[in-house]
Amino acid sequence: MVSTLTFVFIGLLIATTFTRLWLGSRQIAHVQANRAQVPAAFSQNISLEAHQKAADYSSAKTKLALVEVVVQALLLAALTLGGGLQWIDDTWRNIITNHEIIRGAVVICSALFISGLIDLPFEYYKTFTVDEKFGFNKMTKAMFFSDLVKHGLVGLALGLPILFAALWLMQGAGAYWWFYLWVVWSLFNILMLAVYPTFIAPLFNKFTPLTDESLKMRIEALLTKCGFKSQGLFVMDGSARSSHGNAYFTGFGSSKRVVFFDTLLSRLNGEEIEAVLAHELGHFKHHHVIKRIALMFFMSFLGLALLGWLMNQAWFYNGLGVTEPSNHMALILFLLVSPVFLFLLRPVMANYSRKNEFEADDYAAKHANASHLVEALVKLYRDNASTLTPDPLHSAFYDSHPPASIRISKLAAYTS
Repeated sequence: MVSTLTFVFIGLLIATTFTRLWLGSRQIAHVQANRAQVPAAFSQNISLEAHQKAADYSSAKTKLALVEVVVQALLLAALTLGGGLQWIDDTWRNIITNHEIIRGAVVICSALFISGLIDLPFEYYKTFTVDEKFGFNKMTKAMFFSDLVKHGLVGLALGLPILFAALWLMQGAGAYWWFYLWVVWSLFNILMLAVYPTFIAPLFNKFTPLTDESLKMRIEALLTKCGFKSQGLFVMDGSARSSHGNAYFTGFGSSKRVVFFDTLLSRLNGEEIEAVLAHELGHFKHHHVIKRIALMFFMSFLGLALLGWLMNQAWFYNGLGVTEPSNHMALILFLLVSPVFLFLLRPVMANYSRKNEFEADDYAAKHANASHLVEALVKLYRDNASTLTPDPLHSAFYDSHPPASIRISKLAAYTS
């Protein structure tokens, strides 16, 4: 007999899939409808050709994403209600007969590998067709697959210990295993914040100290004024993979670094770079990173507590296509289906992120020159082919940054 959970899951999967398709279609239609004219606020700085390139780039990415939405929904249905997970479990049960934890880890890795394998063609197409067409891709195929192998090895090196710890705690730590796992998971993430800049990021990109002395003095003066201490100022060879530009803080505590893409430094002048950095310092001063970490820990606490209850409910397995309940099947089921149930939180989280961006802009306008930040943002919108006319509803669901017109309008108030 089909359970209530099955009906709820099917309903939500269909609803979220069609909502994502609808939002994507709205985005394409809205962007193309505004393709013929540069918004007035940008008409002096962005050419019609650049505006149309951004519109077409946004549409191409969204069209690819729509296909991916359908494929991901079908894969999820196949793994759950279609019996895919149970088939994987049965297959490995016949091969690994004596060790439940090892078999569980292999089952979970197999399911994640299949999901990654399905996603691979989309990433490849985006890199070598979409980004290539619009002049952003700088990767060779050898580099693409080298990065893929590196990501896989790093993922295994970091993920397997956590996975084994989770399965071991689920098996032998009693009713509060989920709390102990939450503590381990939280400590692991804090450790990663500290070691990522020094040991992991250099596996994929080259980081060199900033050598431009005049720019270095300008940045260090801003850091001192804002009370920010870092391990150093670094330039990342982002141009080796893409022509997109960015800047960011990374690390935790004494390992904090300020990192600039080389593509960013090549496009912005010293005043504009200072303004962009002031924006990033705004995130630091408003404790946005710490708040996001705290929110992540809170959400993981609730999620693991819920999993601790669900794993003892037969309907949780039966309703999602699993006939042989086990700790590892509870864990992989929860990982796979939770995004469907959490989809409606996306606009809430996106709104929170955009609020943080406005706060960081406000800080930058007070500690640097707002007009320089506007100039920098306009250049970044143009050079990264970011659409100036996103669909408002699509933006509300997906965009972590405010739409360009709203953001520039708020900053312009500081220059008037």
